[in-house]
Amino acid sequence: MIDDVDKKIIKLIQEDLPMVLKPFSALAKRAGLGEKELINRIRDMKKRGIVRRFGATLRHQEAGFSSNAMVAWCVPDERVEEVGRILAGFREVTHCYLRKTSQDWKYNIYTMIHGETQEECIELTKRMAEKVGIDNYQVLFSKKEFKKTTMRYF
Repeated sequence: MIDDVDKKIIKLIQEDLPMVLKPFSALAKRAGLGEKELINRIRDMKKRGIVRRFGATLRHQEAGFSSNAMVAWCVPDERVEEVGRILAGFREVTHCYLRKTSQDWKYNIYTMIHGETQEECIELTKRMAEKVGIDNYQVLFSKKEFKKTTMRYF
């Protein structure tokens, strides 16, 4: 169960953090709370599963990465946990997901990677493939970004 204060906090943290020296202090002030109370309430909501994760969204083009790709990997079921952990450990990987396969599409792990060029992304993918011993993958380069937003709940 969440109360009105939790809703106010969720509304604040689903937006970009203020670009100030103490962003949580600024948010706490807007919520009418102390900084420690705000942080403790966020931690509590995370512990209770109300907030699943709290992290940054990379706006890759603004950060200087003009190329990005979703790499779809065909990983044997018995290696999914191992390979997923290794792929997720690459610092250039911002997302790593396990998905269901279909009869026509056998790829089950997806990694989003970012680089300055497509060639850089291809070289990274080759290094990743070598590290995990998987050579069945597809590199799917983004052509256009239509939408990139955070969910809004309140």
